Amino acid sequence: MRRVVLKVGSSSLTNAQGIIDGGKLKALADAARGAKTLGIELAIVSSGAVAAGFGLLSRGRPRTLPEKQAYAAVGQAELMRQWSSACAPLKVAQFLLSSDDIHSRKRFINAKQALEATFKLGVLPIVNENDTIATAELRLGDNDTLSAWVAYLIGADTLMLLTDVDGLYSANPQLDASALKLENVHDVRTVLHLAGEAGSARGTGGMRTKLSAALIASDAGIDTVILSGGGAAVQRSLQGDTIGTRIFATGKQADWDAAGMKTNNPNYSARHAWILHQPERGQIEIDAGASDALHAGKSLLPSGILRVVGDFSYGDAITIYRTGQKIAQGLSNFNATDLARILGRRSDEIESILGKTRHAEAIHRDKLVLMPKFRAAPPPTVGL
Repeated sequence: MRRVVLKVGSSSLTNAQGIIDGGKLKALADAARGAKTLGIELAIVSSGAVAAGFGLLSRGRPRTLPEKQAYAAVGQAELMRQWSSACAPLKVAQFLLSSDDIHSRKRFINAKQALEATFKLGVLPIVNENDTIATAELRLGDNDTLSAWVAYLIGADTLMLLTDVDGLYSANPQLDASALKLENVHDVRTVLHLAGEAGSARGTGGMRTKLSAALIASDAGIDTVILSGGGAAVQRSLQGDTIGTRIFATGKQADWDAAGMKTNNPNYSARHAWILHQPERGQIEIDAGASDALHAGKSLLPSGILRVVGDFSYGDAITIYRTGQKIAQGLSNFNATDLARILGRRSDEIESILGKTRHAEAIHRDKLVLMPKFRAAPPPTVGL
């Protein structure tokens, strides 16, 4: 059975006054029920909690972070009430995730298991960030990023980013009349330079965050579609129509035959894709021998480390550099202080310096992933 994550941005849910538009929400609910009849398991990442709160309270727009959190607390219940009513008789479930639910491996697995159980019940999961307690401007990154992680959590085939822009263009179409929409992109890394900022006063994502989300999804073997047009466009896309821009996954090692068709072989494991996109907590520089060992599939030993930068803890993601080039990322078996004490030392010297430890490797090969190489790919297909 296919699985799809649909991210619905604020501009696709609200009217010009920034209040939830019942007509737009009903069209999306129709698409959700349609997905079920097509045999597609759908999860929705829905913005709109602050907008729903704004509509209920009939007060000025929230300005401070505490005000936004309060509006989100009021609005989240109303947002779910409206989703539940619009989707009936399809049942819905609310999931509120935080950054820790994504970046803590244990909590990540717990969230995954809860979502799996929801699908078994035949219920539609509706996900949002836990804005009431979130800091850093109410963002895990934004709901584009959250939707990519949800796609990863449920093992989705496709991530659909519904917005007010009908796809990715070769240039800003508002400034360049010759800009062409890209219908198919074979490697998201070849188009990252095209990302702009938010296109709508009511949106907070913009193309930059959508391509960042596509990068996370791509490395996990998930295709991304960027489209506009509300629920009707979503239904057409779910039925197989070509709408918007499709960004093909590269997390499955992609090869293209003479006809430009893609064939897939596994490249990253699910765990490796998760490691690749964890926030960097520190950096280390390694020597040539250690670099050769990593590329041969071996673990990183303290003896090959030249320098430690940052203040990280056991289990944090750290980036590995060789002569200034980022070559890998992994989960450290030591905190920054201890790793700095044993850099350049042989494994049999570690105990005499740190006392008894559980690890001889700075980063075990099972917790390390090499950075994807920039590969030649067919150019994006443009629409006329």
